[in-house]
Amino acid sequence: MASSSSADRAQQHPAGSSWHPQQVNTPPQYLGRKTLPIKRADAEPLTREDIQYDLLYFIFADPTQAFIDSMAPGQPLVNFCDLYVNALFNSSKCSKVLKDKMVDTPEFAIEFAKIALLTNVGRINTTMAFFPEMKTALRSYHPVPSLQKSDGNLQDAPRIKNCLKAALLPQEMKGGPPTTPQEIREKTRGGLLPPTSVVNLIFVLSNASHALHLAATHFEPPVEFLDLFLPINISSASRAQVFLWLVFHYLSAPGAENPFDDDYSREHPGKVPRMVSISREEQLRENQDPSEEIDWGKKMSQQRSKFLKELVDEMEAEKRRKKNAQMVPPVSVAFSQSGSRGSSYGHEVPPQAHGVQQPTPRHAQPAQTAGRCPHSVVHNTGKLTAKPQSKAETKSRRQIVQYAWHVVNTTDPLEDSDTEADEHVRLDYSEDAVRAQANYQFIYSLPRRR
Repeated sequence: MASSSSADRAQQHPAGSSWHPQQVNTPPQYLGRKTLPIKRADAEPLTREDIQYDLLYFIFADPTQAFIDSMAPGQPLVNFCDLYVNALFNSSKCSKVLKDKMVDTPEFAIEFAKIALLTNVGRINTTMAFFPEMKTALRSYHPVPSLQKSDGNLQDAPRIKNCLKAALLPQEMKGGPPTTPQEIREKTRGGLLPPTSVVNLIFVLSNASHALHLAATHFEPPVEFLDLFLPINISSASRAQVFLWLVFHYLSAPGAENPFDDDYSREHPGKVPRMVSISREEQLRENQDPSEEIDWGKKMSQQRSKFLKELVDEMEAEKRRKKNAQMVPPVSVAFSQSGSRGSSYGHEVPPQAHGVQQPTPRHAQPAQTAGRCPHSVVHNTGKLTAKPQSKAETKSRRQIVQYAWHVVNTTDPLEDSDTEADEHVRLDYSEDAVRAQANYQFIYSLPRRR
């Protein structure tokens, strides 16, 4: 997956090149811890320089089998790539779909592991997503051409972060993992190997509160652990070697021979191997984007722009539909002549409007009148005109909302329910009574035990 130039650089660096602390050139935008994450506008691709692709290649392509994989049967020694991929695969937050994709397409598993490592150290923050159909405004979409060649869904940073947080050893599920470099070393001294998962180790090493301790213990100033993942004038191959040296140092037993040692680290126990400084021209030759990756990034950016335009058009159309939707007919206030507390409001809209019978006001009747005239319509003359309807026709034309509005405007909560004259209310009560009577007769018609 790496370019031919990357493979050439993997062979060997010039013997005359050496590293001096004052030669380290950290870009100004990365001098602060808060500026560590990659910052790009929505739909802007992440280039090889952004993700330090050559560094990732040297880390995951290293064949040295020196790490204990406690999650594999027999706890064999594996290289870093297998160790990290297996840790992600065995995470309790790794979905079945993601696991199946990792098994079916090993290339995707490595691509996913690389983007996860960047999330592990904080270069990818939780505002990024890697699929163009992402709708939420809380995250931004970014194609990653160099890590999206296997047609797999890299998901988004929050899901990746959840997967990483749950990548723990079985004994860490209840008690919690160690949180400092000192705690990890104490576990190794006590004979617990590995002392923690590789994912949790990288979280600990990337924690800003431990930066000064790690820098003073393993590095020469002004280099720190997180500088390994930044575009600085130190070769990608030597930075990868230092990273692997640190992982082995903390996951293995004290005093074990580190396979990533060089002459400098052997002469200075506890110090990382010497890092090779490179010129600006050599730095530009690293992490070069092939033309096909540039074209693919532009294509995905255009696809993202098209998706956003269609999404905005759909939202605008929805707003217009809601605005043009028919509103509830205007309501006019009509008080009953008696002025009783049970008086209600009425619509002065003909019942034929919208094909639904409209609610009508309930007028007080003289005390000697036994019932009321249901479904009466109020005319401008003030007279009541009866409009008889069958029960079946009345029920079929009712709707839930209209019925609720009708009940509110045609029933008096202060009156006795036995004298309620509204047809809808009586219909509901009558139907309930008929069903209850039928159930009663059915139960008592059953044979009884003697």
